[in-house]
Amino acid sequence: MKKKLTLALPLVGAAATALLASEHLFNFAFKRVNYVPETSADKQKYAEAYYAYVDWYQAIDKQTWYLHEHDARNRMVAEYIPAETASDRTVIIGHGYKGNGETMANFAQMYHNLGFNVLLPDDRGHGESAGKYISFGWLDRLDYLQWIQQVIDRSDRPVKILLFGVSMGGATMEMLSGESLPPQVKDIIADCGYSSVEAELVYLLKRQYHLPKYPIEPLVSTISKRRLGYYLNDVTATGQLKKNTRPILFIHGEKDVYVPVGMAYENYAATHAPKQLWIVKNASHAESFWINPQRYQQRVVHFLNTYFDPQQPSA
Repeated sequence: MKKKLTLALPLVGAAATALLASEHLFNFAFKRVNYVPETSADKQKYAEAYYAYVDWYQAIDKQTWYLHEHDARNRMVAEYIPAETASDRTVIIGHGYKGNGETMANFAQMYHNLGFNVLLPDDRGHGESAGKYISFGWLDRLDYLQWIQQVIDRSDRPVKILLFGVSMGGATMEMLSGESLPPQVKDIIADCGYSSVEAELVYLLKRQYHLPKYPIEPLVSTISKRRLGYYLNDVTATGQLKKNTRPILFIHGEKDVYVPVGMAYENYAATHAPKQLWIVKNASHAESFWINPQRYQQRVVHFLNTYFDPQQPSA
C-alpha cells in the first residue's frame, strides 16, 4: 500500500500542476484586458505612422453605435465613420487580439479614402464593449451578424457591405463567412487569420512555451467550454469557409511566425467560393499593410474591382 501511495503522489502532483498551468494559460489568453498591449518589436518602426493614423481617427467625425445599449453586461460598441460624400458602400472592420476599433485607424482611413462608410466594432472583451472573456471570433461572429443588420437598417439607400479583418479580426470574418449572410454582404477580405483557435493555441504552446499539446490544450478547452460554451476544436475558420459563398481575398505575411503562413493555405484550400491569395514577401504578422501601404491599397482595389464593384475603373 505504501509503495502504491508513493507512486501515486507524483502523478497527483503532475495533474495539479497541469491544472494550474491550464487555468493560468486560459486567463492569460482569454481574459479581457482593459488596455491595448504594446505592439511587437518588429513593428515599432511604424509607430510614427501608426499614431498619425490614430490622430486622424480621433479627429474625424464619428457616430457611436450600440448593440444591446441598455444591457450593461451585453452592450457592444462600435464607431461609425460616414463617407465624405453619400455612399452605398460600407466596410465593417474586425480588429486584432486585445486591440479595439481605434487600432484599425490605418485601415479606416484607407477605406474612407476609397469612398466607404466605415464601421469599427470593439469585440467582446475588448475596448468599450462588455464581456469578461475574449472569444477569438467565434462568439463575435454572432455580434457581427447584428452589426451587418444594423448597417442595412440604418441606410437610406441600398447598401453593399464588405467584411474586412486582420489577425483575430481576419479569423472572425472567416468564421462569419459560413453563416447565413444577407445579400447586401458582397465580399470578404481576411488578413492573416488563423485556421482554428485550437491549432493556433497548440502552435503557440510549442513555439512560445515549448509545451506539448497534451495535457494543456484539452484542459484549456474544457475551461473554455465551461466559461464560453464551446470546446476549442469546435471553433474553426476552415469549417466555416467550406460553407462560404462570398468572394474572399486572403492576405498573409510570408514571414508570419505568430499565425504561420501555412494557415493561409489551409483557409484558401477550404474555400470553394471565388478566392484570391496574396502572400506578402518579407512581411511578419499583420505587417503586410505597413511594408507598403500603397501597394496594399492597390491589391485591395484590384480585388474590389473584380468582385465588389466590377463597374468601377481600376486604380
